[in-house]
Amino acid sequence: WVEQDPKDILKSVHECVERTCEKLQQLNIDITNIKAIGVSNQRETTVVWDKTTGEPLYNAIVWLDLRTQSTVERLLKKIPGKNKAYFKSKTGLPLSTYFSAVKLRWLLDNVEEIRQAAYDGRALFGTVDSWLIWSLTGGKNGGIHCTDVTNASRTMLFNIHSLEWDPELCQFFDIPMKMLPKVRSSSEIYGLMVCFLKSGALTGVPISGCLGDQSAALVGQMCFQDGQAKNTYGTGCFLLCNTGQKCVFSEHGLLTTIAYKLGRDKPVYYALEGSVAIAGAVVRWLRDNLGIVQTSQEIEKLAAEVGTSYGCYFVPAFSGLYAPYWEPSARGIICGLTQFTNKKHIAFAALEAVCFQTREILNAINQDCGIPLHQLQVDGGMTSNKLLMQLQSDILCIPVVKPSMPETTALGAAMAAGAAEGVGIWSLNPGDLTAVTCERFEPQINPAESELRFARWKKAVVKSMGWETSEASSNGKSE
Repeated sequence: WVEQDPKDILKSVHECVERTCEKLQQLNIDITNIKAIGVSNQRETTVVWDKTTGEPLYNAIVWLDLRTQSTVERLLKKIPGKNKAYFKSKTGLPLSTYFSAVKLRWLLDNVEEIRQAAYDGRALFGTVDSWLIWSLTGGKNGGIHCTDVTNASRTMLFNIHSLEWDPELCQFFDIPMKMLPKVRSSSEIYGLMVCFLKSGALTGVPISGCLGDQSAALVGQMCFQDGQAKNTYGTGCFLLCNTGQKCVFSEHGLLTTIAYKLGRDKPVYYALEGSVAIAGAVVRWLRDNLGIVQTSQEIEKLAAEVGTSYGCYFVPAFSGLYAPYWEPSARGIICGLTQFTNKKHIAFAALEAVCFQTREILNAINQDCGIPLHQLQVDGGMTSNKLLMQLQSDILCIPVVKPSMPETTALGAAMAAGAAEGVGIWSLNPGDLTAVTCERFEPQINPAESELRFARWKKAVVKSMGWETSEASSNGKSE
């Protein structure tokens, strides 16, 4: 179970805005110059709150939470042939614990307060962006209940062709449509900030950008051309490839998702996405659970001391495997251990695992699009690890390119906010954008060596599968 307190999330946003304004004042920038605010958020994470009191009715269920496995299996029984891909043509997604609809179904099934509030018409559902925008534009006193197309496309209740909530999907999951937010583009004025600052200066500033974090990073990396791709290294790893105005459906386990729609009258762009549940989280696990490093930064130093995993392979399937396998029964394994293996080899194997998982997704994208990528644009917290970036280039056999400003998710949300109609402080036409300075990592090992290591990794992945049965984990009985 992975949850967060929605009020804590909101508090952190208040603090972020407060600190930003303090910083601007230190730089002698008048905060009345703030023209717009953009929101970016973890996608799929599900919040339900009471519109009359403004209070959350339960903790937010986070995207990688696995409690809904039994809900997924119950829903699969309603589908002809238990076909996980049954709704893919409408949603681009397989039926999985990952997406919001099953989390919302679980909440309605298990939390009496939510069931009652939904029955009374008091309950509002949203991903984190909706909760934030509603709260920041007035909350129970006239807050705007909306989301954007990128976040809506991750709920499994949204038709990615018509760009509307789908009555048939809502009926299948048995979710009242009146709980759902209004769907808007990723760049338009949703509402005005109702101020909570000590300085009182942000009242009336428009909130005018909204993108799920991975779409925001795609925009921040300026991947506006068909075939451009970026990989974000955060808690998980998310590789998105822009497929332009056409919906490409994957034959190799990838999701079809909405990349962005930068304005009410602008076209919608689609992307293929490969999601890896555990990337940065593996470093945290080595730090907090095994205690082999004190800080996340030490992992690079530890791994660099050996420069090899010495045949040790780590599959961090802590929440099952996401793309391209969609195998919830997998669990994490470390294999190939010998008496010689030490914590440095395990640290190296953990970093390699992030790179191998990315390669699996890149292979799938290449097969689906038929155009091999010539370089990979990267961003996110883990990209400060130079060893990881070099390893990634070695394992992919292509250059890895990192912008000088790695926080491209925040940048993407700001770009969308500033370009919105009615704000219009810059243009996002590719011709008007300046190139970003980058750091490049070129492959340094021969491709045969890379192939050999990747083949052994795949062997380890097979060994991690089929470990868990949901029956065993939910009620003590095994199938």
